[in-house]
Amino acid sequence: MTASRTSRRILATALAAGTLIGAAALPAAADSHHRHADRSTVVIGKVQYNSPGRDDRSNRSLNGEWVEVMNTGRHAVNLRGFTLTASDGARYRFHGLRLEGHSAVKVHTGMGRDTSRDVYQDRHNYVWDNHRDTATLRNDSGRILDTAMWGRAHHMGTRHH
Repeated sequence: MTASRTSRRILATALAAGTLIGAAALPAAADSHHRHADRSTVVIGKVQYNSPGRDDRSNRSLNGEWVEVMNTGRHAVNLRGFTLTASDGARYRFHGLRLEGHSAVKVHTGMGRDTSRDVYQDRHNYVWDNHRDTATLRNDSGRILDTAMWGRAHHMGTRHH
């Protein structure tokens, strides 16, 4: 066998091996990308579950408790149909709010005028338990995007994505 012929066989074998390795790697790369694409950029941020001051059920006190919903991504997200739910089942449903990229909105318990930064549940009673509760954020299909828990076994900021 000549050197030229041997070189061509080695090159052909290396190219074939490289093609097989590359083809085997494609599904793993696609699968990894798919998992990342499923991760939501809309999450729960800060939670003020214990309204500052006296708990007198005044509108000011009710609006002192809130949950922040953040868009950590670059692109705007329409929150229409998304829900924020407490452990006791109290639920707030978003109505057509466009949350810009890298921004947040506070969901207050009491009454007020909705803006791009603050929305109001228009309730007359507190939603978030001061001692133990869970806030759950779901998308318009009902899929859980994020939770925040506090209380005996948890502390503020405990989150599950």
